[in-house]
Amino acid sequence: MSALFQPFRLRDTTIPNRIWMSPMCQYSAAPEGPSAGVPGDWHFAHYGARAAGGTGLIVVEATGVSPEGRISPQDLGLWNDTQVEAFRRLTGFLRSQGTVPGIQLAHAGRKASTAQPWKGGTPVGPDAHGWQPLAPSALAFAERHPVPTELTVAQIQEVVGRFADAARRALAAGFEIAEIHGAHGYLIHEFLSPHSNYRTDAYGGSYENRTRFALEVVDAVREVWPDDKPLFFRASATDWLEEGGWTPDDTVRFARDLQAHGIDLLDVSTGGNAPRVRIPTGPGYQVPFAARVKAETTLPAAAVGLITDVEQAEKILANGEADAVLLGRELLRNPFWAQHAARELGATVRVPDQYGWAV
Repeated sequence: MSALFQPFRLRDTTIPNRIWMSPMCQYSAAPEGPSAGVPGDWHFAHYGARAAGGTGLIVVEATGVSPEGRISPQDLGLWNDTQVEAFRRLTGFLRSQGTVPGIQLAHAGRKASTAQPWKGGTPVGPDAHGWQPLAPSALAFAERHPVPTELTVAQIQEVVGRFADAARRALAAGFEIAEIHGAHGYLIHEFLSPHSNYRTDAYGGSYENRTRFALEVVDAVREVWPDDKPLFFRASATDWLEEGGWTPDDTVRFARDLQAHGIDLLDVSTGGNAPRVRIPTGPGYQVPFAARVKAETTLPAAAVGLITDVEQAEKILANGEADAVLLGRELLRNPFWAQHAARELGATVRVPDQYGWAV
């Protein structure tokens, strides 16, 4: 059997294949009012198409655990029950297509309160539904970004509670897998990296202190997330800095800590915490970081980053470099990538009855 089309079991959840959809923000929710953070028609059509296309797991885009945790005012959220009800319609449809519904829980930290990318992606203020960002340290992400407010210890604990509350709501909304977003320069990553964490208290300085917040979030979510359901963590394996940043060695060490705290799979990405760094992008450029986690720990790992070709994806799994591949932009271009891959590899994948005559 093709490696891409082997089922993958974590705890009591079986994902029908190893072709997974990476969380990608759509910036398409209402920015405020009763519909703020609520998934709408666009989200239903967007995710529904990829489920109908045979994707085994769909990880819904970064979803704010609080209003100020959103990347943009148009991000999805899970801080109230109105959002839960809207998500239930979406998760129900994904399950009806044989797709496992997952969701990424996130807090954007100092990179919050920005415009939609097609409107420049620059920071916005109250006149455009924006707010004052929060961070481990009062350090702006880049030029033209505001200096964030440094979180107090009490506020840190409040954010930990927000992650747990969002996980409870994700469960009520019908999600079967939750992923904690600890990558791409957002709040958890900001605590992890010495590039963005200048604190001198129990949450800064040493590796143990810088990872403390992340592990507290994991513990709080794991406490409310059922034992029979998997919990993922997305990490940036490197800041791509020559010195003073988070490193691949840190990631391997952290993977072991995450597993000890109940994480079932590491979703391995890179970068996002430092602007203007040189990243050697190319097909599968982040796969070696997932492969290293696989080789040096017992924690399952998924690879992401310019994985576009069927043969490429198959080889990543067949060579043991990752347990699954997460497709991003390629699934934006082709919602039916899994069905095309099945034909190319001589495998089978679920096709909606309504489309059966075409297959």
